[in-house]
Amino acid sequence: MIATRYSAVDVPGYSETLPCEAESASRARHLIRSALNTWGLESLIDSGLLVVSELVANSVQHRGCTLVRVSIQRRAEDRVRVTVSDKSRAVPLVGGPEAGDETGRGLVIVESLADVWAVDRRRWGKVVWAELFVEASA
Repeated sequence: MIATRYSAVDVPGYSETLPCEAESASRARHLIRSALNTWGLESLIDSGLLVVSELVANSVQHRGCTLVRVSIQRRAEDRVRVTVSDKSRAVPLVGGPEAGDETGRGLVIVESLADVWAVDRRRWGKVVWAELFVEASA
């Protein structure tokens, strides 16, 4: 189910509630790609897909949830916010993986791609979000 909500720039935001399982990353990527294409922000697609993949994977691997809510909002003409919410109250931490580790790079990747990101605690869990800005043309 995709819910549409209008944001401050009068452009709809898109969201979907998905099972908290690895396969949901594919559906989350589809949602992000569709929204960015609709808004004509193709330059953000690669970063947006990586960010949402890592945020969903983080919820699935580390936080023990049953559902995740994925959303994308256009916060301004040149900025979008990708969010992943779950009911876990555990706050994710950025930490570099040890040599040879196959996991542990998710938030490092998010931090390198996003212009800004954060975790907002809620009574019911948390929202992890990342904002991507369109680079100014030369």
